[in-house]
Amino acid sequence: MRTILVLNAKGGCGKSTIATNLASYFAYELEKKVVLADYDPQESSLEWLKARDEMWPYIEGIAAYKDPVRAPKDTDYLIMDAPARVHGKELTQLMRKAETVLFPVLPSPIDMRAATKYMAEVLKNGRVVRKEVKIGVVANRVRENTIIFAELYDFIKTMRLPYIATLRDSQNYIRAEERGIGIFEMAPSQVYQDLDDWEPLTKWLRSKRSMP
Repeated sequence: MRTILVLNAKGGCGKSTIATNLASYFAYELEKKVVLADYDPQESSLEWLKARDEMWPYIEGIAAYKDPVRAPKDTDYLIMDAPARVHGKELTQLMRKAETVLFPVLPSPIDMRAATKYMAEVLKNGRVVRKEVKIGVVANRVRENTIIFAELYDFIKTMRLPYIATLRDSQNYIRAEERGIGIFEMAPSQVYQDLDDWEPLTKWLRSKRSMP
């Protein structure tokens, strides 16, 4: 079973959007059995699943903030949506379950400063130190050709971690969320730019470079 954790202590950075679209990608595009574990009491990912119609591939949801995460033995992918402000023992417990960590960062000075402090904590985790988990950074909700995006690009390079993808600020994510689907399940003519954004990320996740 492949385990992927979407992590950042800062709220509002798009963790749930990335987690739900990842679940959609593996379930719809790759026809894999997917479990989505929501560690946030706000249940953003679980609310997305409630809106999901039976016509789409089934994705099992777990309220991981209160229930044990026991994925079925035939699960191919476990996607974990981390809560905001996760530190210390809680962070350690989450990292124990992950093979790959996606770290979304928004193009704002506040988010970049918060990311610097939090990543310093993450990099001290024993599994990261022992190279038992791989971390990839995703620039999220980006408007290209802006000064702040250029600053974000330079900032991510200073983190000395793989810069995997840039996801644009798109209303398509909101439209998909309302319907309990991912952009991969929308009409390609409507989301072709977003699909192009995701290609480096999905390619990286399918490669050995994303595995410890």
